[in-house]
Amino acid sequence: MKTAQLGSIAQIPEQEIDETFIRSSGPGGQNVNKVSSAVQLRFNVWASSVLSPEVKHRLLKLAGKRANSAGVVIITAQTHREQAQNREEARRKLADLINKASIRPKSRKKTRPTAASRQRRLTGKLIQGRKKKQRSSDWDD
Repeated sequence: MKTAQLGSIAQIPEQEIDETFIRSSGPGGQNVNKVSSAVQLRFNVWASSVLSPEVKHRLLKLAGKRANSAGVVIITAQTHREQAQNREEARRKLADLINKASIRPKSRKKTRPTAASRQRRLTGKLIQGRKKKQRSSDWDD
């Protein structure tokens, strides 16, 4: 089985990646109207056999608007004039997304403010209140 080398962590089977070549709106001059150099890469996250369920969820969350309701991530690359370069860029973007999704975020540990920090906060509030109190003196004298 042939796998697509997508960076250090992600090795996706070639048949799970669908690439379509479309006409680019980027650089190319008159050639842009003749050659389909842009790449539209589609990757069905839910059908992937190599990603764990938690990575799939994080990947779809990271993909944002690039993912549709069916769980397919669509990546378009059209910055280069050559199809091969756009293809590599699209695969690199997918690899970056998968690598980011494979890193488990640290869980937040609840902390409480120390007694000293609470005291500093209250002292600051007291000083600020006194400043405001001084500003609003009677002008009727």
